[in-house]
Amino acid sequence: MSPAETTSRFAFDAIGTHWQIETEAPLDQDLQQHILDRTERFDAAYSRFRPDSLVSQIASAPEGGRFVFPDDSLALFDLYDRLYAATDGAVDPLVGRDLELLGYDAAYTLRPAPGTVRAQHARDRPHWPADVDRDGPQVLTRRPMVIDVGAAGKGYLVDLLSAVLDKAGHTGFVVDASGDLLHRGPRATRVGLENPFDARQVIGVAEVRDGALCASGVNRRAWGEGLHHVLDARTGVPVDRVVATWVLAERAALADGLATALFFTGADRLARSFDFTCVRVRSDGRAEVSPDFPGEVFGGGTAP
Repeated sequence: MSPAETTSRFAFDAIGTHWQIETEAPLDQDLQQHILDRTERFDAAYSRFRPDSLVSQIASAPEGGRFVFPDDSLALFDLYDRLYAATDGAVDPLVGRDLELLGYDAAYTLRPAPGTVRAQHARDRPHWPADVDRDGPQVLTRRPMVIDVGAAGKGYLVDLLSAVLDKAGHTGFVVDASGDLLHRGPRATRVGLENPFDARQVIGVAEVRDGALCASGVNRRAWGEGLHHVLDARTGVPVDRVVATWVLAERAALADGLATALFFTGADRLARSFDFTCVRVRSDGRAEVSPDFPGEVFGGGTAP
């Protein structure tokens, strides 16, 4: 949304990141509080960083159990089913324990567990289709496991908050969650694509109109040599061949999930199951750009 279209900005911090909602008409206090309450309910269900969340209850249940998620889990977990299948298991919401063992835990220790501990977990690593049974919003587990919805969860919350604005009658807005955004309105907004090798620069721009743009990069949450938050769930090891992705799609959850999936799977294969355009930057600096990507990557690129 261009500055001329924007008359109001509502900013807040939630789920570990900064949010900004720009609208043509100001948000009243009741709507602002509704947005904050909706965000809090999402965090209370899906956060693995707060001890009172539903995800933390699942992680601490010694013999597993039956847990009831909010109804919004249906579409989110269905998306994970599709991402798991399209990436041969590389995108799996049960990757949470691997993240913890690498130091990205609730206490942010940022210290990997000993190799013997990680190897023991690898021998009995849980997998989404095999170790979780779902019946509507109910999740049945048989042992402790750590669910992490980081691959698509933030984008899904962007969609949920956008639905709140839609219902309240707002037709022109941008919901921006620090790299994951959804735009509504007739005029496109231009978004810079941050250089994954130098955050002070951009490598291109995207034109977003009535859709979502989500980005993922290994430089954003890194805490040591080769240690970052984008793990291959099949191995528990951070990826090293791709450093950044951007995806444009109709909804932010899909764009967010595909931005992660592109670290493991080529765009051509993902395009068999999903409708999107993208940019992917490899570790050697080569950019792969969808032919119909609405924007520009400086210096060009190659089709994925």
